[in-house]
Amino acid sequence: MNEQIGELNPPDRLMLTPGPSSIHPRVYRAMSSKMVGHNDPWFVSMVMNEVQVLLRQVFRTENRITFPISAAGSGGIEAAMVNPLEEGDEALICVNGTFSQRMADIAERARARVTPVSAPYGRAVDPEDVRRAGKGKKVKIVGVTHGESSTTVASPIEEYRKVADELGAILVVDCVSTLAGMPVDVDGTPIDICFSGTQKALGAPPGLSPITVGARAEEILRSRKTKVQSWYFDLTTTMNYWGKERTYHHTPGIPLIYAFREALRMVMEEGLEASWERHRSNHHAFIAGIEAIGLKPFVTDPARRMMTVTAIEIPEGIDGKKLQKQMLDEFDIEIAGGLGPLKGKIWRVGIMGYTSQRKNVLLVLAALEKALSDQGFRVPAGAGVAAAIRFFSETRAATAVK
Repeated sequence: MNEQIGELNPPDRLMLTPGPSSIHPRVYRAMSSKMVGHNDPWFVSMVMNEVQVLLRQVFRTENRITFPISAAGSGGIEAAMVNPLEEGDEALICVNGTFSQRMADIAERARARVTPVSAPYGRAVDPEDVRRAGKGKKVKIVGVTHGESSTTVASPIEEYRKVADELGAILVVDCVSTLAGMPVDVDGTPIDICFSGTQKALGAPPGLSPITVGARAEEILRSRKTKVQSWYFDLTTTMNYWGKERTYHHTPGIPLIYAFREALRMVMEEGLEASWERHRSNHHAFIAGIEAIGLKPFVTDPARRMMTVTAIEIPEGIDGKKLQKQMLDEFDIEIAGGLGPLKGKIWRVGIMGYTSQRKNVLLVLAALEKALSDQGFRVPAGAGVAAAIRFFSETRAATAVK
């Protein structure tokens, strides 16, 4: 290859996928700050401490073990499963999509006795089914995905907490697609192990998986009879780097931690409740818009819909991949399709983090109207945008009355 490779120049995309999301300029600026070493006193004593303080605030916890794992969200799933589970332990995993199935698969690789408690795609697992599945068993963990982004179902965490308490189990929750975009209260629920991903509602680049471990789960980790099967994801050794000792474990992505620190700062500047409300409002406006266009949300129960990612059924006669390509080519908007058995059946639109803005709701609705019309789908002109604007106006008026 003789041609000189030019300077990198990515296209300017609006990322409305289930992740990653578009990033605020402040986060980009933080990520491009000067490099220091991972053992530099300034980084160790200030940056790492500040990240942990902010992360505890976002998780709403006082847990000692709270830090970002150097891994994608799937690394968070792995850490949350392989640390508490030993061979022969009983694990009940709520499975209603691709990522909750991944949790069950990893638990099996930890040689636990896994009982998947399933629900049809598009629904949350019934807590009563979990209760029945655990009857007569010495259950160690109940695992659930708060926001199953493959189907966009939100699960009622508090109800699984009650079941876990009855079974004497710890509760492990995947909040990869919900932290900062939907209410998560680790200490208030409480959740024993909770993990997330930086690239979604938190508004940072991919590559880190924040995790927090409560006192009860920490005791389980410290009383293990065998070593954690993964050296890299062993939290008791990783925490030595993020704990008071600051003992070397691995070299983390320093620029990613810079960016994450700034993203966390922005979340707390806005306020968690305000962030949840922003996501909720933009989600409901988007739902109003797609229904006015004539599209159907995949999750039929409004109470079980995620506020960060929405799945839309692809209408009969519409080429889903072709529409996604047109959205990208004509509008620089990226949305996602379905995974596994939902491939070719749904689109998934993420409106979260920095992208959760009213202007983006209106923009994606207008682009959907155009792309659907070009394939012969009968769309009332401007109906989706008008419905979203009406929702925003009514919401503003209701707030003013209060």
